[in-house]
Amino acid sequence: MEAPNLPSENLAGAIFHGTASDGSPVEVAVCDAEPSPQDPSMHWYRIEIWDKQKESWENPCIATQRAPNPKAVAVQGLWNEQGSRHEEPGKFTFACENGAIAKCIHWGYKPWATKDGQPLTEVHQACTRMARADYCGDGRSHTRKDNVIDMYDTLGIQARTTQTSASWAPEKASFEAAWTPEGASCLARTRDGQEAQTILKECPKRFEAGAKDLGEGDRCSVRLKGTRAEKTLLRNHAYGQTPRGTITVNMKHGQ
Repeated sequence: MEAPNLPSENLAGAIFHGTASDGSPVEVAVCDAEPSPQDPSMHWYRIEIWDKQKESWENPCIATQRAPNPKAVAVQGLWNEQGSRHEEPGKFTFACENGAIAKCIHWGYKPWATKDGQPLTEVHQACTRMARADYCGDGRSHTRKDNVIDMYDTLGIQARTTQTSASWAPEKASFEAAWTPEGASCLARTRDGQEAQTILKECPKRFEAGAKDLGEGDRCSVRLKGTRAEKTLLRNHAYGQTPRGTITVNMKHGQ
């Protein structure tokens, strides 16, 4: 959800008139706020929206076992239904903690921060594509509930996990894809168990069949067409096919 006037501190008690991701108008009430335990400068907000049909206020964030009372974080920038981000002066997004935008912040890719002088805005955007397995960069997800992934980057924020633990077994995983803010730059397979070549049919203008060796054992079978140069910011490994009949969500190992 979006509303004007990006907050810099506690907004408890405020009511905003904004726009939902589908373009419909929405009224958002900030009921409570608390600083993040990991980053006291960042606040988590308990928000509610007015449901005209039910004539009641309701939390728009979907509850999960890990977050039974989910909160939201205020992030500068707007995201459309295709998952693309753009800036609009005076506006921001309330991102639910169990969604891709907030998860990528939790994983260390804060879009307002820098790492060794490099802004993390594009890295965060690439992470949102990866979290949803949005290969084509059009908002279509190819992940399911409890699909565990291992991500890594060249900035030293997340490193590839090589040791077996209760939450991750690297010997059971394989390279999935490399990521840019616009979607995957190449992939070896899909997270939901489809062949990588199925993505060629979904976005034929973006990808073509063809091997690409990224080094460190990461090798793609589908890549960007022609000589298009899009900087790869993230890569990930994932387990094999998961049972069908589950819903779309994604988690980093250990989270």
